[in-house]
Amino acid sequence: MPMTYVLREAEMPILPPGHEDIRILHFSDLHLTPARKNEIADIKSFISLKPDLVISTGDFLAHKNAVPVALDALDGLLDIPGLFVFGSNDYYEPIPKNPLKYLLPNHGKRKHGPELPWQELDSGLQARGWKNINTSRTTLTIKKTIIEARGTDDAHLEFDDYSLVAGEAGKCHVAIGVTHAPYLRIIEGMKNDNLDAIFAGHTHGGQVRLPWPGGSKALTTNCDLPNWRARGLTVVKGEPLLNVSAGMGTGPFSRIRVASPPEVSLVTLTAAF
Repeated sequence: MPMTYVLREAEMPILPPGHEDIRILHFSDLHLTPARKNEIADIKSFISLKPDLVISTGDFLAHKNAVPVALDALDGLLDIPGLFVFGSNDYYEPIPKNPLKYLLPNHGKRKHGPELPWQELDSGLQARGWKNINTSRTTLTIKKTIIEARGTDDAHLEFDDYSLVAGEAGKCHVAIGVTHAPYLRIIEGMKNDNLDAIFAGHTHGGQVRLPWPGGSKALTTNCDLPNWRARGLTVVKGEPLLNVSAGMGTGPFSRIRVASPPEVSLVTLTAAF
């Protein structure tokens, strides 16, 4: 079966001189249901990218019966070191909404569907060795590089509390942040703590993009991140490098993606110049 997603590759030159490259598979926003057979097959194919580390920035689920589906789809990757946080659709089942509301100002009002079995997903991922960093910091060593990682719970639901993980990094070669929705308050906190890079999702790359000189332009990020940063690796002077995954899926009630195809990121950490 041919793959139906885009592989977005990028380099982050943040390792000390002499350190071996580290391949990070960054995926987000699977929004899985038992019916999404093509997406499940695509996820199973990720193992062929041979990552050294896997980072998921949440929204694994979109259905009450999707936990075993997600664990099966990710099975091959769960033997590789992994970090994850949750998004709003891991906690609550999606409900029908007017898609035009995504283009309006975000006033923090939320309508939730039934609670999803996120505890079961959490247990299943951790049982295989992946680390939940929703509200914690952790350290791992890959190819003799010490990586400190910290994460926040979902900012779109205002579950985030960066103070729980704030502070300068400890003894490490690289410090990274992981969050589902890249709200500016989280980026600012991680910037103040001198992190090297941030991984996020949530935006779907804008989900609907307009043709624009040089490519296409997102109409929204569904948060306060500027639209030009809706997907891929972006650089702002004085801030950590930011990689936003446009995600693999969509909510079950907004299945259309325009000029923003499903994607997964392969981010290679390289030695700084």
